[in-house]
Amino acid sequence: MSAPIVLVGGGLASGTAVRELRDQGYTGDLIVIAGEAHPPYERPPLSKGYLLGNEPAEKALVNVESWYAEHDVDLRTGVSVESVDPEARTLRAGGEEITWSGLLLATGAIPRHLALADDSGAPVHYLRTLEDSTELKAQLTEGARIGIIGGGWIGLEVASAARQAGAEVTVLEAQDQPLRGVVGPEIGALFAQLHREKGVDVRTGVRIEAIERGADGVTISLAGADPLVVDRVVVGVGVAPMADLASDAGIGVDNGILVDSGLHTSSPGIFAAGDVANVDHPVLGHRVRVEHWDTAIKHGTVAATNLLGGNAVADHLPYFFTDQYALGLEYVGHPGPDGFDRVVVTGDSEGPVEGRTFRVWWLRGDRVVAGMHVNDWDSIGRVRELVGTEADEAALRS
Repeated sequence: MSAPIVLVGGGLASGTAVRELRDQGYTGDLIVIAGEAHPPYERPPLSKGYLLGNEPAEKALVNVESWYAEHDVDLRTGVSVESVDPEARTLRAGGEEITWSGLLLATGAIPRHLALADDSGAPVHYLRTLEDSTELKAQLTEGARIGIIGGGWIGLEVASAARQAGAEVTVLEAQDQPLRGVVGPEIGALFAQLHREKGVDVRTGVRIEAIERGADGVTISLAGADPLVVDRVVVGVGVAPMADLASDAGIGVDNGILVDSGLHTSSPGIFAAGDVANVDHPVLGHRVRVEHWDTAIKHGTVAATNLLGGNAVADHLPYFFTDQYALGLEYVGHPGPDGFDRVVVTGDSEGPVEGRTFRVWWLRGDRVVAGMHVNDWDSIGRVRELVGTEADEAALRS
């Protein structure tokens, strides 16, 4: 009998890959090793439906818990992988040495920590795990004072959930607009306006000097401004890929685990997928590491195919979505290291942001490097069609 295929990770990429392996007819031994005490689950509900209290935790599972036994998958939860030996084709997990015939590293990412917050003794939340979301959800109550450090997607989604729960919310963002590095200042300003319309105190261009816990709450001292007093702090300042397992094994690493377009690492028989994978993207023409739901699904399918000797390619354009209040959007593309030099907005430009329907296009020269719709659900096909092409403004408005 051949050694099992082993999948390391408790997220969407791993959960998708193991299902695909069975769906594609693989009948050999399969082991899934998840570091958390849950079957693989997806992360978006942690800052959306589950955090809002609209969805049960079970809805986040990639496959229902019973699926693994029904499909003869050895699921090991709450187990950490300690090391990988590419030459011997073994790994150590939970004190046991396991031989593998193929290995997928889908280890994900971990929130970047803020020492000022961690060292303050204040109640501080990071959002990555189901337990994180459960703990935070219990604190989003009427009148609770929530300070959010970081105006990225996670910070703004938490702000939305907190306001809908009746909390008083302040967002502290170091840049001049939220999401500036992702969508640029013009669209970042629209998100700031959206949250201000909903009663969030959005403060941009801030520098935090100290965080201290006191009898009246947590005091956040700001350079050149009055201090902010809150009950608890949420930190959302990005994540770092969990690539140490690969690095320690001598596998190529640089801002994640380096893989080619088929998700092969520098070591034969070892693949990487999801948030941790830095992919040589065949369509974009540059490396990209994407921390979004759709990419994890696509990577899981590609990795499963290639673990079985196939030649699948991870060539899908990056895609993500967000829901904040009644506003929803879908985004396709990736400007890459060369960025974009102009933004074109088509559609509604007046009225509350939440109620508008519009599209946004990011261009470098005449090439559309990314596109997004807001509340315009029938247009996602058109967005996908134009991203990666050259288009004049007439085409963008059609």
